[in-house]
Amino acid sequence: MYQSMNLSFSSNFTNRSFLKPRLCSGISARAPKSLHFKFNPSCLSSGSKSDDSPLSEKLISLLKAVPNWSDGIKERRMEQKRSLYTHENWVRHRSSLRHLRHVSSSPSSRVILSLIPPVFFFTTVAFLIAGYNSAVDLDWLPDFFPVLRASPLPYQLTAPALALLLVFRTEASYSRFEQGRKAWVKIISGTNDLARLVISSVHGSGDELVIRDALLRYIVAFPVALKVCHVIYGSDIATDLQNVIEADDLSLILQSKHRPRCVIQFISQSLQLLNLDSTKIDMLESKMMQLQEGIGVCEQLMGIPIPLSYTRLTSRFLVLWHLTLPVILWDDCHWNVVPATFISAASLFCIEEVGVLIEEPFSMLALDELCAMVLSNSDEAVESKEVIRNRIIAKKRIREIKHSSNGWHQS
Repeated sequence: MYQSMNLSFSSNFTNRSFLKPRLCSGISARAPKSLHFKFNPSCLSSGSKSDDSPLSEKLISLLKAVPNWSDGIKERRMEQKRSLYTHENWVRHRSSLRHLRHVSSSPSSRVILSLIPPVFFFTTVAFLIAGYNSAVDLDWLPDFFPVLRASPLPYQLTAPALALLLVFRTEASYSRFEQGRKAWVKIISGTNDLARLVISSVHGSGDELVIRDALLRYIVAFPVALKVCHVIYGSDIATDLQNVIEADDLSLILQSKHRPRCVIQFISQSLQLLNLDSTKIDMLESKMMQLQEGIGVCEQLMGIPIPLSYTRLTSRFLVLWHLTLPVILWDDCHWNVVPATFISAASLFCIEEVGVLIEEPFSMLALDELCAMVLSNSDEAVESKEVIRNRIIAKKRIREIKHSSNGWHQS
């Protein structure tokens, strides 16, 4: 029996040119009279793993390069500010040359650029299947390789199901877009009405005017805070509000976990400090309810997408459809399966991509211009209030003078 489990070799058998360059952790660095050798499998596999891992990482990064590029362009376009339509925009929108303009701008379309990865992939699969079937037909491959063909009957039966999936998906996304648009219409109209009621209700001086001016700034700040914090990703609330409200108020808003509700607290507390009767306070509070409802709608649209099972089903159906499309069309189209697959993938994936884009509606709305419009309307209403009031009073006095019996002003 051996004294240990180690294998022992005679020192006379030691070949230095063999042992020195292949020393691993299981071989002692110093060779005594009897060399103790322990077999370590990690010494044999570590070299191959270190060689394969960089190659696999490079391959994965290469495969992800085009999707990452198209996604980067799409996300940058999503962050671009939208503008409200003017009369000139509508004339251009309904121009008879719009089709030519839309086709010519296709290379810069974010929808089309986002289609490059899937369309290129399925077109490549169709090309490979067509090449394989042609090689089999020309007897370039052994006889046991079959031609990839199938009956088109399953496609004829499932085509309506795919059409309904895409239609319902796009319709559900558009309904979310409409819901977001209507929510912001109520927010903007509620903000404008609240500012108008405050301007028309406060007629005092001194502290009343100070509170009124601060209250108007808080009202104007609400849609900006809602846009930055709950709707548009990557915006800077400090930059957007630095010219709207004072620095100490802004610092308190920035410390809040829910910044739009913090602005509403500012509005509510300012209303309580005004010397207004209960009827006007109730009217102003009812307008604030529109702002609260707007917060709820925006949070729901941002936090709750279309059921993910529906989105996944549509995506999986499209992928399986186009993976097997060249096999189905081979008997009728042969090499024409390549352009047919390209056209089908570009059309159907384009519809699905539009549904995904408008599912999150707020990036499609001109929220920056709407918030700027609220500020402009508030400032204009404050400046024109006294001018309009004085003109109406002057007209009243002129009318009283004209209808007096002796030509003098009646007290």
